[in-house]
This record gives sequence, structure tokens and C-alpha cells, in this order.
Amino acid sequence: MAAFFEGRASDSPYVYRVWRGHFEEDRMPICQADAHWNLLFLRQGSQVRVAAEGPLTQALSKFEAEGSEFLVIQFEAGVYMPHLAPDDLANVSQTLPLSSSSRFWAKGSSWEMPTFDNVEVFADRLVCQGLLEHDAIVKEALAGHVSDVSERTIRRRFLHTTGMTLNVMQQIERARRAASLLEQGVEMVDAALQAGYADQPHMTRSLRRYFGRTPTQLQHSAFEQVCPICSRRGLMVDLCSCSQRQEQPIIRSLSYA
Repeated sequence: MAAFFEGRASDSPYVYRVWRGHFEEDRMPICQADAHWNLLFLRQGSQVRVAAEGPLTQALSKFEAEGSEFLVIQFEAGVYMPHLAPDDLANVSQTLPLSSSSRFWAKGSSWEMPTFDNVEVFADRLVCQGLLEHDAIVKEALAGHVSDVSERTIRRRFLHTTGMTLNVMQQIERARRAASLLEQGVEMVDAALQAGYADQPHMTRSLRRYFGRTPTQLQHSAFEQVCPICSRRGLMVDLCSCSQRQEQPIIRSLSYA
């Protein structure tokens, strides 16, 4: 096994998902486009790194070194750190200074690094200290409930808090829907129509941009992930219908051979 990942949902209104894992050899995985930004806590031997990783507006490759152990906190869309606005972090990351091997600096204060199990407590403390906020207009727009707000204002708020426009976010979600359909065995033409694309070439271009893969590669992926609830295998286990976010966290483990 070259790598191991374990993820869980969160009942925090600020945290979308939490991941941890390790790499047993050097890898160059393709990171999918995603509206969620992350806090990364990485250890490799005696080396420690803490970084704010911005949302991705396109698929990007990322080097992962042998022996690396990581914890990733994925925040809800619209949640942001005022002093680290996502519009300045899109497609890039910003390393945060360390105060010790187990603490880091954020806006003039030293913070203890969280664990896989206490992320919600960590997030609550960030909120209490004003380091983490949620944009109400973005939240309402994502739920389709915005009224009396101009499109220009919505666009500006989305760019400031998520690093991308609502339109780009919707395109990413459409690509995720198409990828899920392809993994379920739906024919390419049907998957394109069901996901809302004009035609199959349109879907292919979208999947290449946002996932770095073609429809054929998604149908015959060499990466095997297993949903521990229904045992479905595939690249997009995160979209499995039985693994959608619920009131209680759902643990999902997967490995790459």
C-alpha cells in the first residue's frame, strides 16, 4: 500500500470534512478542483509544515514525499480567515510560521496543532478569537435563498470568501456529478446529458479542466477507493449516496495501491 487516507464528515457549521493519512512512497497525485480551502498540518521526519491551501479552480498536480503524515481540515464554502482571504490563495498555498514542533502562529497568537478528533474544538476556538468567519450572503446564495442582493455583490462576496465565482463553483459541482455517473457505469452520452452538459465533448473538456482526467480514465481508474458503508469502489467515493453528510460524522477509509 503506497498511501492511506481516512476521512470523516463534521457536525461543525464551519468544517466540511477532516482527512488524515500518510504516504509510503513519493507520489504526484492530481488534486481535483474544489471550492473548499484547507488547513494542512504535515510531518515528514523532524520536519513540520502548517499551511493554508487555497481553493482550486482547476485540477493541479501536487508532490507528496515518502514518509509524510498529514492532517487536513477542509472548511465549508464561504468560511474564511479574514487575515488570509481565499481570494489571495486560489490555486496556491501559504505557509504559516511555527512557534514549536507542535504549535504555529496565526494572527499574532500561538496555536496548538489540532488532532483528527478535536478539529471541531479547534475551529470553535478560532471562531471565538475572530480568526474564522462565515459569510452569510455566500451561505444563502449556495442554498438558493438570496434576495435583495445584486449579482455584483454576490460575485464580489464569493470571490472574497471562496476565491471563485458562484458560476465556477457550479461548474465544478456539475463535473463532480458527471464523474460520479461515469463511475456508476452510465454511458458517456447519457452522463453528459444527465449532468447538464450540451454534449459529450463539453463534458470531456470540463472533466479535464476540473479533474485532470478524461471520461474514459474515470470509468477505468487505476485508483481504487472503497466506501466502507456500501463497499462501492471507485475514484469518487466522496459522492457515494450512502456517504453524504449526515448529522453524525461518517468515517470513510481508502487506500491507493
